[in-house]
Amino acid sequence: MRWDRDYDSPNVEDRRAEGGAGLGGGGGVPLWGLLAIAGRFGWKGVVIALIVVGFLSYSGSNLCSGSGTYDRAVDPRSVATERADSDLTHFVGFVLDDVNRTWSDQLPGYEDARLVLFRNAIRSACGTATTAVGPFYCPLDRKVYIDLAFYDELRRRFGAPGDFAQAYVIAHEVGHHVQNLRGLLGRGEVSSVPIELQADCLAGAWGRSADARGLVEVGDVDEALHAAAQIGDDTIQRKATGHVQPETFTHGTAAQRSGSFRRGYQGGAAACDIR
Repeated sequence: MRWDRDYDSPNVEDRRAEGGAGLGGGGGVPLWGLLAIAGRFGWKGVVIALIVVGFLSYSGSNLCSGSGTYDRAVDPRSVATERADSDLTHFVGFVLDDVNRTWSDQLPGYEDARLVLFRNAIRSACGTATTAVGPFYCPLDRKVYIDLAFYDELRRRFGAPGDFAQAYVIAHEVGHHVQNLRGLLGRGEVSSVPIELQADCLAGAWGRSADARGLVEVGDVDEALHAAAQIGDDTIQRKATGHVQPETFTHGTAAQRSGSFRRGYQGGAAACDIR
């Protein structure tokens, strides 16, 4: 994807310095508490919660205190990590504002969504959430929340690398913002397959606009389609448990999610039934 690597967005709030401090006391978040929080966000949240707990148990990190033993001052890898983090921060801001501009041009009365960067855990108007729930949109404060560590999980755990896959995630969450402005969301994060698939369609519609403006490169759309399939409910459940429970789906199957993105990409917002 073509983007401005020096771009700074006025719509991004960087709250990573908070590091989840004060959210879990001195002992971090217990497993049962983490899973209870993650369960509000459907199967995706539960599965990612288990992955995070396993990682933290192995590394000895404290989820909410931000006081892990990693010594940034003496580890040269920290320099590369900070540089990659900075690049990703610029990228997220660029995509967010491009999606906002797209909907501002196409939807009368559109108001920009804001995005909050956090690390480990965060308080939002929709309640306390952790990295385990993945990116989410809170309709009460009209903000997208994301821990950039999710993108590493998207690449490593879900096998969905690429900058356009990352952009798809942001565009999907801003799709919920569009729905919210149209009165289609309730109070709190929605776990409704039709709502999630419509957000995927809106992400595809943004992709169509980005392509028309020369931002999309060869292979980008395939990255987004692959990412949508990898975070389908059936794919996640099959990897986590070896079987699929359709009655517990919250976001749609791999075929539904990639198909919804494709529909928006081919037909624009009109194909997503946004009024």
